[in-house]
Amino acid sequence: MTCLAAAAQAETVRVAFIDPLSGPFAPVGQNQLHSFQAIAELANKDKWAGEHKLEVVGFDNKASPQESLTQLKTAIDQGYRYITQGNGSGVGLALLDAINKHNERNPGKEVVFLNYAAIDPDMTNSKCSFWHFRFDANSDMKMEALTTYMAPNQAIKSVYIIGQNYAFGQAVSRAAKDYLKRKRPDIKIVGDDLHPIAQVKDFSPYIAKIKASGADTVITGNWGADLALLIRAAKDADLKANFYTYYGVTTGVPTAMGAAGAERVKIVGNWMINNDGFKGKDIVEAYKKKYNDDYYTAQTHSSLGMLAQAIKAGKSIDPVKVAFAMEGAKFASLNGEVTMNKVDHQLQQPLYIGTWTKVNGKDVRYDQENTGYGWKMDKKIDAYQAGQPTSCQMKRPAL
Repeated sequence: MTCLAAAAQAETVRVAFIDPLSGPFAPVGQNQLHSFQAIAELANKDKWAGEHKLEVVGFDNKASPQESLTQLKTAIDQGYRYITQGNGSGVGLALLDAINKHNERNPGKEVVFLNYAAIDPDMTNSKCSFWHFRFDANSDMKMEALTTYMAPNQAIKSVYIIGQNYAFGQAVSRAAKDYLKRKRPDIKIVGDDLHPIAQVKDFSPYIAKIKASGADTVITGNWGADLALLIRAAKDADLKANFYTYYGVTTGVPTAMGAAGAERVKIVGNWMINNDGFKGKDIVEAYKKKYNDDYYTAQTHSSLGMLAQAIKAGKSIDPVKVAFAMEGAKFASLNGEVTMNKVDHQLQQPLYIGTWTKVNGKDVRYDQENTGYGWKMDKKIDAYQAGQPTSCQMKRPAL
């Protein structure tokens, strides 16, 4: 009888993945959807959520906030109580607002937002919400880590900032100027450009401006096609500046860099496969075998892992109970033990700086996109070093 009762109570917890699956950012979206599905498969095999199963289903938002709201409504109408999104903070902010309103109007049918990569700091500050959990470090945390790494390098004298013209790109620009001024006031900011997201096909005019400025370093939050095209234009123009990126790892960028980016393109991120001990290599190798692609979004592991852990701990799949169980929770992720900050629902985790380098079979064993080049880990920044104060004043529902 006990086995039958347990089987009867076991349910499939469906997560709606609302991100671009068509258009310029489709390769990134497809990669990340597959990454979630690979982790869900692992979670189910190893019973992370006990007898409950996890399933992740894609909803194409075409990178548009308006389309995302349509897809959110469709997912809710189909009974989804958990959603995940990451590509674009403009989309993330629109979803957050809509979920807050839905939950207020529909008690008993609440939805939880597992944000794996929309990193505008406002989402865990002035716009923080009980219903929202962020599994990536926000852009200020990443800039704190990046500028801490850059500050001792006296070869850096002039910096050009370029980014996509929306909430996240603007946040990167602001933080780069503020933090460099605090840590290296002698560094000159010789340019600060924002361009339309997913609309520029030829970045050569921007690269010409960077070249003319004499910048020795470029900081960019660009991702996907916007970063691949920017790097390609820099390569074509033989720009000698070093690039400090947030998303050099995203689909299409490694191929665009190739050998030309070696030792010149750097990344700040929450994990890289060529870490000490190569933690996560089993996932990376299985993913490559199944999809002939690279697993690089470690937040898919921490978000589904913490969701499953909360379901198991709270003995419930109810979003309200699960959300309370995730607050303050610790989880053994691919980048070590991470903690979901109770105050603002921002995951606290170590960050890493890496450099695009030729595979050497030693500390750089894994390449990306079959280029023969991969990310060499330069420095680990502990969670407390990257941590930032929060202005969050969170309202919680009654349990």
